[in-house]
Amino acid sequence: MKIIAVIPARYEASRFPAKLMQMLGEKTVITTTYQNVVETGLFDEVFVATDSEIIFNEITKNGGKAVMTGQHETGSDRIAEAVQNIDCDIVINVQGDEPFLKLEPLQQLIEVFHHDENQEISLASLKIKLHEKEEIENPNNVKVITDNNGFALYFSRSVIPFHREISYNVEYFKHIGVYAFRKHALIQFSKLEMKPLEIAEKIECIRYLEYGMKIKMIETNFIGVGIDTPEDLEKARNLLSN
Repeated sequence: MKIIAVIPARYEASRFPAKLMQMLGEKTVITTTYQNVVETGLFDEVFVATDSEIIFNEITKNGGKAVMTGQHETGSDRIAEAVQNIDCDIVINVQGDEPFLKLEPLQQLIEVFHHDENQEISLASLKIKLHEKEEIENPNNVKVITDNNGFALYFSRSVIPFHREISYNVEYFKHIGVYAFRKHALIQFSKLEMKPLEIAEKIECIRYLEYGMKIKMIETNFIGVGIDTPEDLEKARNLLSN
C-alpha cells in the first residue's frame, strides 16, 4: 500500500484565527507539525493542504510540500481535493494544530488496514480515556462511544454516555482528530451532503456514520496538545520547553 499524510491547514480558524502561524519555540505551529510527521518515516509523501498563501509559503520556504485548495467546510473535504490526482491507497489526516503527535499512534492507524482483509473499514481514528470531570464536560473535547468491536457509534460535544446508573462505572473517551482513510472512502465523503447531526455538532466524522460507513477507533495513551485556544498554545509552549 502507498501511504501518504496530508495536513489540512486553515489560516482563519473560527476559535483562534492564525493559530497555525503562532510560534512554538523557533518554529510556527504548522511547521512543527509538518516536520514531526515527516520525521516519523512512515509515509511515502507528506503534504500540507491549505487555502492560505501565508501557510503555503511558510511550508515551502522551509523545504516542505504544500498544495493549494479551495475553501472547504471540513478538513476532510480539503484533503479530498488535495489527493484526487495523487496515487495512493491510504491517506493519514494529521491535524495541523496537533504538533506533538508521535510515531506509535500513527503506526496503530496504519496497522488497521493491514488487518482489514475484507476492506470493510472506511477510516480509522484515535481515542483516549478521559478522567477529569472538567475534561469530560468540556464541549471542545469531542467524546466518542463505540461498539464491542471498537467501531464508532457516535461522536458528540455533549457528555456521552449519560451516567444515569450511578452504581455502574462508565468510561469516557475523547476523540483525537487524527484519521486514516481509504482514498476511495475519502473521495466519496467529499461528495456527500452534510446531514443534520454533523451540522448540529460541527463534527465532520459524523457524516460517515450518517451514511453508514464504518469507523474503527483505536485507543491510545498518547497525550498531545490540540491547539484550539490561546490557552492551549501556552500549554504547548510549556510542553516544548519542558
